[in-house]
Amino acid sequence: MRTGARQGPEIWIRGPMAAPPAPEPAPASLGTVRRFSWVGTHGGSGVSTLAAVYGGHDCGRDWPGPADPPSVLLVARTHATGLASVVHALEVFRRGEAPAGLDLDSVVLVADAPGRLPRPLAQHVRLVESVVDVYRVPWVPAWRLGDLSGRPPRETEALARLTTAVR
Repeated sequence: MRTGARQGPEIWIRGPMAAPPAPEPAPASLGTVRRFSWVGTHGGSGVSTLAAVYGGHDCGRDWPGPADPPSVLLVARTHATGLASVVHALEVFRRGEAPAGLDLDSVVLVADAPGRLPRPLAQHVRLVESVVDVYRVPWVPAWRLGDLSGRPPRETEALARLTTAVR
């Protein structure tokens, strides 16, 4: 021990000292919503519905602003115009023409009608899937009527995991 050093009061504790209580973990069903921005590649892509169902920032057809989350989920319908618009948006990112600081996370394709895609559209989807992660959202009749209160479709579990952070 050094002499002349300033010392604090001596505290003597008898017996074992109890550990401070550990914080209780959050219930397994609750997660922290991940911060990301939905960006529609064309009008009517479903951005507002997806933001309402899965959370995140609804950018409409605009790029996220400086205060918005920089992680981008591009959204398009599965009709010919929607798929062409998402390819154009992917080209904007590939050429480095997207606003600085944005990070393309994935593409979300929303069904434009119930049932299977016609072969030419399915081939177009495979092309998009070859360059970026793609999440598919099936046709949901309740959403068309404005009822967003139910659970998301089972086919979108991967999208739900993406949009909810795990502790």
